[in-house]
Amino acid sequence: MATISLGFSSSVFKNHQLQQQQQQQAVFTKAPTPGPGHANLRRTRISCAAAKREPRGITKPRPISIEMQELLGVAEIPRTQALKQIWAYIKQHNLQDPENKKIIVCDEKLKKIFAGKDRVGFLEVSGLINPHFL
Repeated sequence: MATISLGFSSSVFKNHQLQQQQQQQAVFTKAPTPGPGHANLRRTRISCAAAKREPRGITKPRPISIEMQELLGVAEIPRTQALKQIWAYIKQHNLQDPENKKIIVCDEKLKKIFAGKDRVGFLEVSGLINPHFL
């Protein structure tokens, strides 16, 4: 068997490999620790503050009209939950057009909310419930 000389001894090669491994480990173990102004901590502080604040905008419960109260069964509700319950009512009573699911065929309760319309497009729903929030 012929040996090829690389110009350095095997102990030097082993030391070189050991140094490379230590440097790689140092890169992973010596990651900078986040200080007080670090972005991740800042996000945590913001999310904690957001969890404590009261709902606002479309998530804040608002009083609703009598027609809407008859359908939903509550006096105050957030706009997001009202829309969710209206869609649940539509699906529960099978009020979507069978040929075009984007169209809602209104029953008597929905006609009171949707300005007396017989058929409503799904994109119109959120706009038609606006007047019912007092």
